[in-house]
Amino acid sequence: MTPRIQRPRRRQMLSLTVQASEQISPHFMSITLGGDDIQHLDQSGFDQSGRLFFADPADDDVFLPSSERWILQLTLQSTAKRRPRVRTYSIRRFRPQALAFDIEISLHESNGSHKPAAPGTRWALAAQPGAKVAFLDEGYSYAPTAGAAWQLLVGDESALSAIASILERSAQTPEALPAEVFLEVPAPEDVRDEITAPPGTTIHWLPRPDPSTKPGALALEAVKQAQLPDGRFYTWTAGESSLATGVRRHLVGDRHIPKSDICFRGYFSHGRASL
Repeated sequence: MTPRIQRPRRRQMLSLTVQASEQISPHFMSITLGGDDIQHLDQSGFDQSGRLFFADPADDDVFLPSSERWILQLTLQSTAKRRPRVRTYSIRRFRPQALAFDIEISLHESNGSHKPAAPGTRWALAAQPGAKVAFLDEGYSYAPTAGAAWQLLVGDESALSAIASILERSAQTPEALPAEVFLEVPAPEDVRDEITAPPGTTIHWLPRPDPSTKPGALALEAVKQAQLPDGRFYTWTAGESSLATGVRRHLVGDRHIPKSDICFRGYFSHGRASL
């Protein structure tokens, strides 16, 4: 199925600042964003995400959009300011009392090549309290199938934040589904022990020891080889595009799972640079 993205019923561009930043493992940064505009952000789906507009550390003067019609606004702006970088990140957790929320950014280094680190990585490593950003809610896609007895969640490091949020937020609901989770991360030190999950959940952590291995390859192979529980289940998978489409293709073609029970999202394509 095509991801059924549930767009927010109301939204506006939020003007926020970095409140705090912390490197929580070798390949992950946690960034807290906050400000009065948080009051205009509705909490919706468990994998809720949005576009983050930020300045590259090398840029001194950057134009941050103030309207949800940001493409037009950036096109029409005639000042000498540079355009911001734009990336989509999941909201890891809300901090309503502090008018803030957390995002987690996976750090994509150059793996020893002469290429620079990814823009999101550069920004996350340099982010200091007070740095200005803009954020636009883009909604969610996680929506378990009615009648599902359990759920299959699969992702690489780019989907860890969304899957952790799905587990923790769904665990607080009476209809929480037990989950089989396959999470691929760059290193053993990136494994999390503190994620709260619905009863009956099993998390299979898959560290990727060889940096030349394509992200998502270990998770896809693990799902193919897995002995999954009986009963109807809902699948949410995201990450490198080959992982998301590969999981769907395997479930539909080899396990005869209805397409309507699968949500798959390609967050990025390995080896293909984003602007």
